[in-house]
Amino acid sequence: MMSKRPRLLAWYRVLPMLAVLAVGLIAAVYSFAPGLLFKAIYPLKYESEITASAARHNVDPYLVAAVIRTESSWDATAQSSTGARGLMQLMPETAQDMVDKGLVDGSSYSAENLEDPATNIEFGCAYLAYLSSYFNGATDRAIAAYNAGMGNVDNWAQEDTTLHNAITFPETQAYLVRVNNAYDRYRQIYPTAFA
Repeated sequence: MMSKRPRLLAWYRVLPMLAVLAVGLIAAVYSFAPGLLFKAIYPLKYESEITASAARHNVDPYLVAAVIRTESSWDATAQSSTGARGLMQLMPETAQDMVDKGLVDGSSYSAENLEDPATNIEFGCAYLAYLSSYFNGATDRAIAAYNAGMGNVDNWAQEDTTLHNAITFPETQAYLVRVNNAYDRYRQIYPTAFA
């Protein structure tokens, strides 16, 4: 009588092996693909302009890149329904306020030329620096104020020590998360971009 030996390639053995192989392939692709995938999702442009303006205003250039990505997705001609313009979606009044406060040289940068990337980045960096200074370096408050205004952030900060819990605008809550996520991604994907 012949003994029955289990066949090596029986269906009940092949399926688990195929599953393990598939997971291994997915893991291998994920190991190498994120850089390429994330660079497509988080592009980086205008590095020299960001570096120069961020240094002038003592702002983290990765934060600037994150705000640009969140505000306009790097579209220098973007314009909102409320009139915010350019890469960092600035209102002309905000840009002029930066000139009036002496934070931007009005003879070199025009508050009316916000579609120019270098000009927009200069005003955006000045505004981020102003907000950061106003909130004593509290980056989350500066980011929230960039979206919702300083007065709203002042009110929220009085209500709760954790800003995210106090924000009453869902758009601003989402904005804060998106900017912080983009900030982390830019630091991971482009570690030497602003060296």
